[in-house]
Amino acid sequence: MKKIIIASTSTLHNSGYLEYLLPTLAKHFEKATSILFIPYARPGGITHDEYTEKVRKAFTTIHKKVTGLHEFENPIEALQQAEGIFTGGGNTFLLVSELYRNNIMESLAKVVNNGTPYLGTSAGSNICGLTMGTTNDMPIVYPPSFRTLGFISFNLNPHYLDPDPSSEHMGETRETRINEFHKFNPQPVLGLREGSWLEVNNDSIVLKGHLTARLFKQNEAAIEIAPETELNNLK
Repeated sequence: MKKIIIASTSTLHNSGYLEYLLPTLAKHFEKATSILFIPYARPGGITHDEYTEKVRKAFTTIHKKVTGLHEFENPIEALQQAEGIFTGGGNTFLLVSELYRNNIMESLAKVVNNGTPYLGTSAGSNICGLTMGTTNDMPIVYPPSFRTLGFISFNLNPHYLDPDPSSEHMGETRETRINEFHKFNPQPVLGLREGSWLEVNNDSIVLKGHLTARLFKQNEAAIEIAPETELNNLK
């Protein structure tokens, strides 16, 4: 049974790292004493050790031990033995490249589909969709494939931003980019605003948080999705 939290971001304005999610994470990981952290996205280019330490401090507040995947000689075995898994944000191109380079994309998908609780934020959420094609990140490295974990039957755009009518900036918006994506790709895209997350329990996918999400479908007008909406039939 899948048990997944797919969060738009790890940190809200004027809030600590993962702070807004900690009550949810305490319940999500209630049967786990330790969390295996995948630090490959490396926000700002920080080291795997630095990133893991940041995560370790946050999870200490809910009494969970954290170990970085990079600390293990056999990452596939580490995934198979994990009680809970967290993939953090950063650069999605780098994250996906490293998952393929370490030959663990399929292993990660398998253990989570078999019931290991999973948390993704930002880039770690991007990889929960069918592909990484709707990331906001710069292509700093070239992954062998855009195909990702496919835990949900659509794509995500974390950190989704609405156009600001008061701004002097008249350039492209997230909506513009997603419409460009739909010229070549058929799957729906959910624009997930910061502070929102998806809660996946087996076949149930529910929007959580206080904000609506923006749903884009090919050749259709975008619509707003209310919190607590089931999205399991979205294809």
